[in-house]
Amino acid sequence: MRYNLIVSLFVTLLFSCQSRHASLQNLLEEKLKKFDGEAGLYTENLVTGEKITINDETIFPTASMIKVPILIALFQKIEDESLNYRQDLIWFADSINYPYDGGILGAFKDGRKIPLREVISLMITYSDNHASLWCQKLAGGGAAINKWLSDHGFTHTRVNSRTPGRQADWEKFGWGQTTPQEMARLMIMIRNGEAVSISASEEMYRILGNIYWYGEALSQIPPQIKTISKQGAVSDSRSEVVLVNAPAEEYVFCIITNNQSDTSWRYENSGFILIRETSRLLWKYFEPDIPWEPAAGMDKYH
Repeated sequence: MRYNLIVSLFVTLLFSCQSRHASLQNLLEEKLKKFDGEAGLYTENLVTGEKITINDETIFPTASMIKVPILIALFQKIEDESLNYRQDLIWFADSINYPYDGGILGAFKDGRKIPLREVISLMITYSDNHASLWCQKLAGGGAAINKWLSDHGFTHTRVNSRTPGRQADWEKFGWGQTTPQEMARLMIMIRNGEAVSISASEEMYRILGNIYWYGEALSQIPPQIKTISKQGAVSDSRSEVVLVNAPAEEYVFCIITNNQSDTSWRYENSGFILIRETSRLLWKYFEPDIPWEPAAGMDKYH
């Protein structure tokens, strides 16, 4: 009798979980279907392996998310001792040849000394494009970064900008290209200590956990919860990859849009809204017992 009761409870719980999963999958599919452009999503429960996938193998622009593979390839150079994490570099704007876009490094005077680790921080924390192009160059350029990606089983994620032979891809996707699934896999590698080395992965984890641009996906997760993330945005594409150290269900997700009709840079941009709504739904799904909502009035801070 007791055995039958346990089996009955297990079956009830199983069907309940399957029902919740199907409901969320349907809800997210409907949201992405109604979006004013293309959209793809990959999310994975890192405890149970449960996945929700929508166009997750479709190739999208990375925008600034390409800075994650740049980071990894640069750390490979540091691990190989071709570079020293704490070495001083000398900034010269002409060596990067990129127009000033309001970033931090581009405002520096030529000849200023700056440690490599600070350039890396500018690339990830503030998504500074001058710092990122410098890091790409220091990592060996797009070809070296793409070789690391290919060697580690990434078939779609590539650097296009300033990379020989990738002009057509650059014209189509911009700086880089990826799929939601592959971008999430990069974050999982870092989380598991599998990117370059355990020590390199731990340092990259710390860097990716210190993000200035927290107004979209991160705004829908309690600020007390540890996350690592990278955001990307160009006029017709918005994207974000996030790994969440949730108390009950650690999970990762990547959502990317493309060819969206709303090209504005407002808080209410449709791509930004989709990212926020998706992040909120996933938090509630994976952590239903934590009754948290963004504080009233938070929109004025983003």
